Amino acid sequence: MNRRAFLISVCVVGLGAVLLLLYLHKFETEKSGGELIRVLVMKKAIERGKPIVDDDLAVREVPVAYVEDRAIRASDRETVIGLRAGVTVNAQQTLMWTDLSVANEERRDLATLVTPGNRAVHVRAARDDRGSGLIRPGDHVDVIATLAQAGGASSAVVLLQKVLVLANGTTMSSDVLPSDGDKTRSTTGEQGLTLSLNLQETQLISLASERGQLTVALRHPDDLRTFDGIPDMSPSALTDGRARAAVQGTHRAAGPVKLEAVGAGR
Repeated sequence: MNRRAFLISVCVVGLGAVLLLLYLHKFETEKSGGELIRVLVMKKAIERGKPIVDDDLAVREVPVAYVEDRAIRASDRETVIGLRAGVTVNAQQTLMWTDLSVANEERRDLATLVTPGNRAVHVRAARDDRGSGLIRPGDHVDVIATLAQAGGASSAVVLLQKVLVLANGTTMSSDVLPSDGDKTRSTTGEQGLTLSLNLQETQLISLASERGQLTVALRHPDDLRTFDGIPDMSPSALTDGRARAAVQGTHRAAGPVKLEAVGAGR
């Protein structure tokens, strides 16, 4: 009887040790940014227009939290070989889909830029939002919808954050600047943006487009932060001094900001 109890206790202790190790491994993985993703990096710098050869490429493991949507996975190595660089890429820099020029005359097939699992979705910002013509493929944006509510009032809703821009109008190359000509500026500004979204995000954009207008906000390239629980904003934020001051205060704050409902229930 004592021997049986001893064996049971040993099994329980062993199982507890295994579970503890699994928990610690999961904790360390999450703390370090999640599972490691194999992405392609350049061994040496390559100039714009030069073809990429196998010896130019190396593989680096990066935590999934720090991998951008446009980063090229190691599994796509054969696809990349032979393509020309659309921009100069420095040594040890992660190779991005937006760094490449594909097909004839350095024009890209949009489908090749879409990350597996995502979709290329065309959106058109508000008609008077001419600033969208300055956004380049490879940039990240936030999408805000202005939606009509019951009673005729409207509210501004943050729909999506840190969304990759695949194309601006018919431009799919990050090295084409609006200053290249008035024709480029007018074409990209009027034709809208193509964003990389999953299916549920696509549904959200579709509903918002039917009910109101969309606005895109350009992000700094190094700003990877997103915020949870951002409240909707009602028109009362424009006339309510306290609500307006709360919004202005978040812009001036240097540290983390607690987001609270602005103009709700007024």
